[in-house]
Amino acid sequence: MARSLNQVTIMGNLTRDPELRQTPNGQSVCSFSLALNRSYKDSSGEWQEATDYIDVVAWATLAERVTQYLAKGRRCLVQGRLQSRSWEQDGVKRSKVEVLANDVTFLDSRGSDNSSEENSQEPPKPSKKTKKDDVVIEDIGDEPINLDDIPF
Repeated sequence: MARSLNQVTIMGNLTRDPELRQTPNGQSVCSFSLALNRSYKDSSGEWQEATDYIDVVAWATLAERVTQYLAKGRRCLVQGRLQSRSWEQDGVKRSKVEVLANDVTFLDSRGSDNSSEENSQEPPKPSKKTKKDDVVIEDIGDEPINLDDIPF
């Protein structure tokens, strides 16, 4: 049987603070939702704005880091895979598709409150990578990229 590809990369703003819980066996799990803005042309050719809301789940150390560093309104990039769940609630079958995060990149400075990076005198923080769990915490600013710095 051929394998399928299930890979997702999304970028948006948190719609609420991340919620950290513990499973009965002590595993950390965090859930949050991202608002993804998009533009499209309607049938009359006019540009319209729309927002999609995507639920995200992170586990273990990544869940703890997301809860520690992200809050409502913060911008981040999530890489992971789609996962579907189904359950019964009050006799009604329900289902949901969400992103199971493998990596989360924090895209705005902590405490910036979505203000422009140009107003901040603080230099961007370098990436931190832990050896134990291979979780990358990266804070990138909105400064322009110098094409001469790219090696290819």
